[in-house]
Amino acid sequence: MPVSPNQGSSGGGQTVAITGTNLSGATAVHFGSKPAAITANTATSVTVTTPSGSGTVPVTVTTPGGTSNPLPFFYVGAPFKSTLSPAAGVTAGGNTVTINGTGLSTATAVNFGANAATPTVVSDGQLTVTVPAGAAASPVGVTVTTAGGTNNGLSYTYVDTPTIGTLAPNSGPASGGTVVTISGTGFSTTQSVTFGATPAPLTIVNDTTLSVVTPPTPDGAPGPSDVRVTTTGGVALAAAGFTYLATPGI
Repeated sequence: MPVSPNQGSSGGGQTVAITGTNLSGATAVHFGSKPAAITANTATSVTVTTPSGSGTVPVTVTTPGGTSNPLPFFYVGAPFKSTLSPAAGVTAGGNTVTINGTGLSTATAVNFGANAATPTVVSDGQLTVTVPAGAAASPVGVTVTTAGGTNNGLSYTYVDTPTIGTLAPNSGPASGGTVVTISGTGFSTTQSVTFGATPAPLTIVNDTTLSVVTPPTPDGAPGPSDVRVTTTGGVALAAAGFTYLATPGI
């Protein structure tokens, strides 16, 4: 007499099919001491809606011919999520997020807003999931669905890939120290700005403006330098975007 599925939410309300023989005319189905609502019945199956419960309980079917042998049903508590990392990424999706919590071993889906992804269960306390593409750069709620139910309460922020528009000024001495305003988009999560391979001190003014101070060139020599802005959403490159000038001599 298989019970399918043989696990479900501790809150009840799940549809379960019990199959076997001589089941017609079923008068009661019990999950432990609690009766379940019978919704369909044939000679080989009984369909019920589970009552609430906890732990592992015996399931029995009672007909005019008696009561069946018991089979186990496992109640699963609703999942609890404590952390999500990283909490932001590109709007195109594709990066891997780790979710920590409890009751995650039966997870079947993780939703980022309206978009669902299939998780990989690491343990009852951890999931990993590849983030689906987002509709726009914005925060979305994250929900985890398990046999125990659905839980939410975490947020993930989709971030656009940054772009660099202009640098003003776009030249300065090879000794560094030039204050440069970088205009573009997607700067609010900026992590670093580099001139060549050298990081520059930066201030995020707003999502479209950065203020940086140019570092000196490694060898003190003049010449063009690539400028890279790295954010949670990716990397923007201004090839030869800043020119280091030679120091005058007399």
